[in-house]
Amino acid sequence: MSFQIVSDSSCDLGKEITREKGICVVPFYVSFDQENYQKEQEELAVHQFYQRMVDNPQIFPRTSLPSVQDYADVFESYLQQGRDILCICLSASLSGSYNSACSAAELMEEKYPERKIRVVDSTLVTLLQGLLVLEAARIRDAGLSLEEAAAQVERLKHSGRIFFTIGGMEHLVHGGRVGKLIGLAASTLHLRPLILWKEDELSSFGVGRSRSSSVKKVLEAVRGYLQKLGKPLCRYCVVVGYGYDREEGIRFRDRLLEILRELGAVMEVGVFQIGATIGVHTGPYPLGVGVLERFSAETEDLLGSE
Repeated sequence: MSFQIVSDSSCDLGKEITREKGICVVPFYVSFDQENYQKEQEELAVHQFYQRMVDNPQIFPRTSLPSVQDYADVFESYLQQGRDILCICLSASLSGSYNSACSAAELMEEKYPERKIRVVDSTLVTLLQGLLVLEAARIRDAGLSLEEAAAQVERLKHSGRIFFTIGGMEHLVHGGRVGKLIGLAASTLHLRPLILWKEDELSSFGVGRSRSSSVKKVLEAVRGYLQKLGKPLCRYCVVVGYGYDREEGIRFRDRLLEILRELGAVMEVGVFQIGATIGVHTGPYPLGVGVLERFSAETEDLLGSE
């Protein structure tokens, strides 16, 4: 029997696609008053989360990670069915979700010694983590074993990149992701930061003085990156992530499709809503592009022959 794929809700995959692909999601918790927490997606829908942020800009929500028991309960439900588990978590540099999953795996492996659980630190966030989880599903469905799949996931995660911008610095400053002095300067000058996530690290590649200019610069950066890739673009997944404004996300996707056509690539580009786990840090208006190398059975054959 094939193994079960588990991830935390930072993967930002909706219920429809996780149900279709046979993926189980362990939710983060979200609070607007630091006392009452709700399960992301299960008790608080993502669109409700963003609407509350937009309606209450003076309130800064927080998230809390899934507990060891949350993971243990999910793991046990599949172990009792005789299924092994591949669990892919939000970057451990940003959250303790990975550590919770590892602790739960140790407990369950003592109870079910005949079964295997592999927990992977994705080193990725939001839609990139989601892409990696979807690739894991493709790998599973291609017939690879749990160990082979875990090895492929470890390899693919290093190719992940997100190029994005946000509406303002307030939530990054409040969450301690940037210095207050930098945040004050950016707010005073009305600058929108341009942010890159790669190799488990957040960095800036510039600023924009307006939403339109920052969006344009993100697309320019994506174009430059895609042009430098050594493999055909069909070997990569490309997706758009947005926050509160889906219509803006669709328009952004259409502009990205134009760039891809100019580069000779005809491919689908998914549009994903960035969830609360990352949204509490970005505010309601994140917008960006994620790129991740696809799993290739040909690559697997080549690696196996070395």
